Amino acid sequence: MSSTIVETSNLTKRYGGRTVVENLDLRIPSGSVYGFLGPNGAGKSTTMKMLLSLIQPTSGEVQIMGQPMTRATRRKLLGGIGSLIEAPPGYAHLTGAENMRLVQRMLGLNRQQVDFAVRAVRLQDQMGKKVREFSLGMKQRLGIAMALARQPRLLILDEPTNGLDPAGIEEMRTLLRRLAGDGVTVMVSSHLLGEIDKTANVLGILSGGRMIFQGSRSELMAASNPDVLITCSAPETAALTLHAFSARVTESGEVAVPGLDNRQTAGVVAALVSEKVGVYGVRRQEQTLEDVFMSLTAGGGL
Repeated sequence: MSSTIVETSNLTKRYGGRTVVENLDLRIPSGSVYGFLGPNGAGKSTTMKMLLSLIQPTSGEVQIMGQPMTRATRRKLLGGIGSLIEAPPGYAHLTGAENMRLVQRMLGLNRQQVDFAVRAVRLQDQMGKKVREFSLGMKQRLGIAMALARQPRLLILDEPTNGLDPAGIEEMRTLLRRLAGDGVTVMVSSHLLGEIDKTANVLGILSGGRMIFQGSRSELMAASNPDVLITCSAPETAALTLHAFSARVTESGEVAVPGLDNRQTAGVVAALVSEKVGVYGVRRQEQTLEDVFMSLTAGGGL
């Protein structure tokens, strides 16, 4: 995954005096599942629409598959991109098969391409039903099949698990992983942080239109610098000794010290030992992706 399939440079979108996306440098590695996170209004959907040339940026550049997205290259580049933005497509009064035949004719595809897309989302046994009889999860899968029919190198999905039950979410997670395993790069936005944590291998976090983190989960956790928790013989004495570090005693009797790197942690332990406080254990507080996200976005709700 050394090469990138999507790159943006200083990508910006303003509406009047309001900046929705600001100086965004996006890097999506080829073959990855890229989880795109951010509070509501952070600019995720606007970014995805700019990548698809549905809206034009105020400034900055978009490169897809090594080529700039321009009016001259737009049609060619979009031929290698599948997308599901907002509501799933499809005519409710037609069957799934009839909808896919429409896609086949509009895009000039062959039957094998359509069959591949339907099998990829495991919908082949439901295609005789009218779309109005589909569950929401089935409609989402049909929308992804439509996006996959042209066998794209890049798949862009905006909130594909919206409204799905736990079984549908699990199906979607499995599908996205399988697609990435087959060589399709997937960019997926979601407000379900736990699902992104289980699905994506690269993360981008947007807040207020700006990229505040981009990298792997392990890099994110390493950058979060959670509290150091110290188990010791005299927690109250330890907290007083470390008052300059804003130390506090937790309900479990450990001493929590925020914002320490590894060298500072060693110094804190040495200070306690010099004060005759027995130190029995030192660890970093465990954090979930949601904990880190809330910290980075200053508690901004999804």
